[in-house]
Amino acid sequence: MVEICSSPGHLNFHDIDTVSLVARRLGELGLEAYSFHAPFIDVDISSPDQAHRDYSLRELMAAAEAASVMNVRHFIIHPGPDKNLCFSIDERMQRLRNAADVLNKVAKKCQLLRVGLALENMLPHLPFGSTSDMLWIMGAMECLNITTCLDTGHATLSGDLYSVLYKLSGHLQVVHANDNYGTSDDHLAPGRGTINWGKVFYELAETNFHGGIILELSGSHGKDIKGTLEKARQARLFIRDIARRLYLSSPPSVDVPNHPQDEATEE
Repeated sequence: MVEICSSPGHLNFHDIDTVSLVARRLGELGLEAYSFHAPFIDVDISSPDQAHRDYSLRELMAAAEAASVMNVRHFIIHPGPDKNLCFSIDERMQRLRNAADVLNKVAKKCQLLRVGLALENMLPHLPFGSTSDMLWIMGAMECLNITTCLDTGHATLSGDLYSVLYKLSGHLQVVHANDNYGTSDDHLAPGRGTINWGKVFYELAETNFHGGIILELSGSHGKDIKGTLEKARQARLFIRDIARRLYLSSPPSVDVPNHPQDEATEE
C-alpha cells in the first residue's frame, strides 16, 4: 500500500489523464493507492478571506476527484494552514467555523465519490495544532462521514502521542508512522528516534485500531531512491516484529465448539 502525495513534484492531480495513467501503473506493479494526501501548500480552508477559501475548496475538490480515480480508501486533509499565524481569539473561532464549513462541502463530495475523508493532526506550532481543535472542527460539522489520521511525529512534538491515541480512537483510520528526537519533524524511520513503538502499538491494539499504517519517511529528493526504499523495508520489518511479539504475548482466546464426533465419543 502507498499514499499518493498531491505536491506538484509528485503528481499533477489536476490532469485526470495523468492520474489515470498513474493508477494503471500502480495496478501493474501490484500496489494499492491506499490514501491520497490533499494539497496543503497555499491552501487554507480557515482563511477569513472568502476568495482564498473558495480557491482552497476548488483545490480540495479537484484532489478528491483524483483520489476517486485512484480508488483510494482515504483522502487526508490538514484542517489548518501549513504556516505560522497569529490571530485573536475571535478570529481563531471564526477560522474554526470556516474550516468546518469548507470540510462539510468536501465531505459531501467524498461521500458521492465513495472516498473516506480523514483529518490529520497538525504540528503543534501551526494553527489548530492541538487535538482539541481538530475534534472541535469535527464536532461542528454536519457530515458524519469523517475520520482521522494520526501522524506519530506530529503527536510526539505535541507531547501527547500516547494520550492522543485514545482521544482519536473512535475515529482513527490511518497512521502516518515516522519517528523523531522530540525537537523537529525529522520523519525518521520508526525505531530511529525516541518514540516507544512497543507502547504505540500496544495502545493501538487496546483501542481496537484496524486501519492502515503508512510509513512517512524523509527522502533525499530522488537522489537515493534505493536507500529510501531500504529504510522503508527495514521500518516495515521493525513494525511487523513488534506486532508479532505483542500478538504472541497476548494470544486471542477463541471459543471452538466441540465437533459432533467429539461429543459422540464423550458420550
